[in-house]
Amino acid sequence: MLPSLPAPLCEPTELLLIASPTRPIEGSSMTLICKIYPAPQTAGVQLQFCFFSDVWNQRLPCNTSPKLQIPKMWRENSGSYWCEAKPEKTRVIRSQRFWIDVQRVRVSDVSLETQPPGGQVMEGKKLVLVCSVAKGTGNITFLWYKGAMGFKLGTKTLRSLTADFEILTARESDAEQYYCAADNGYGPSLSGLVSITVRIPVSHPVLTLRATGAQAVVGDMVELHCEAQRGSPPILYRFYHEDIILGNSSAPSGGGASFNLTAEHSGNYFCEADNGLGAQHSEAVLLNITVPTKDRRELLTIGVIEGLLGTLGPTAVILLFCYWLKKKIGKRSARDPLRSPPSPVPQDFTYVNSPTPAPLQPVYENVNVLSGDDVYSLVYCSQQERKPAAGESVGNQMSQDVSLAIYSKVKQASNMDVDYEDAM
Repeated sequence: MLPSLPAPLCEPTELLLIASPTRPIEGSSMTLICKIYPAPQTAGVQLQFCFFSDVWNQRLPCNTSPKLQIPKMWRENSGSYWCEAKPEKTRVIRSQRFWIDVQRVRVSDVSLETQPPGGQVMEGKKLVLVCSVAKGTGNITFLWYKGAMGFKLGTKTLRSLTADFEILTARESDAEQYYCAADNGYGPSLSGLVSITVRIPVSHPVLTLRATGAQAVVGDMVELHCEAQRGSPPILYRFYHEDIILGNSSAPSGGGASFNLTAEHSGNYFCEADNGLGAQHSEAVLLNITVPTKDRRELLTIGVIEGLLGTLGPTAVILLFCYWLKKKIGKRSARDPLRSPPSPVPQDFTYVNSPTPAPLQPVYENVNVLSGDDVYSLVYCSQQERKPAAGESVGNQMSQDVSLAIYSKVKQASNMDVDYEDAM
């Protein structure tokens, strides 16, 4: 007697493969569903589902789930797909092939940007050209070009919306216009032109002194010319005498700049160049200014006076004040009326008839006012000549004829006091 067999299943009439979405976009996901029509009626029947495609290099393992999710679909994933269902102890059922066409989005809105931003890079630094697209799927080929004639710099193919090209060391010759292109199979799309400026720091400037003659003389016009051989414009030049700034001049288009001054001081002159990338100084240039002999004396006199004023200070001020006061007093004295000159000594005198000579009569004469309120007077006395008596010598007579001149200092006052000394 044969063993009993399990009840046969109701064999499915059709196996279908369903894709969602049916026309996926590159880069998006897709779900495959393997579905049996009609569904099995026997409970507890285990089915194994397998998925196949002619674009896959290897077979995927079978699973009890009728669904398969593919995270990202690409253009090259377009092709035929099908599935199989394998009930237990029954034959394998296969679905029909289903063609899946992955849709590619054409690149659009291609743009070129730079790092550092703004299209300005310092000489010797790295420059990055970033090419990007707003839309586009699949493998995108990026191309970079230099100049309006389109010198090709490089190419990259990526499954990305952006790509970059690096210039590791920017040079002055890299200052140019650039653009890029992107293509994902529908033809290249171009970006706009971007101008690149390579900023060059200024080199050490050279200072040149130009005088009107072979030798600069005080009062001559001297031209200071400063120029840096390299450096991106605009360049600002500053001019110095020793450590004191004299002025500045700008060179908007590059090159050198000049500054004019009147020759006054000898010494070291130098200049400074700055374009915002670091200032550089020139070597110092010695300028000797000749001073004429006449001017030299005047300068020496002025220097001595300045030295005295600076050294003596208050003492010099006091001396000047005293000198001024003396002159003022002298002018005031000159305005006072002159006194009458002294009268000559009278030659004839009258005596009273008496055996004894008359007493000496002093005579006062004002001489002059010398200063302030001081008055000096002349005082003199005379005695009448008489005949010598018998036996009297001539010498005794001469000894008695004495003329005395006495100067006395008189102070002017309401009650005048007179001081005088008798001369014997």
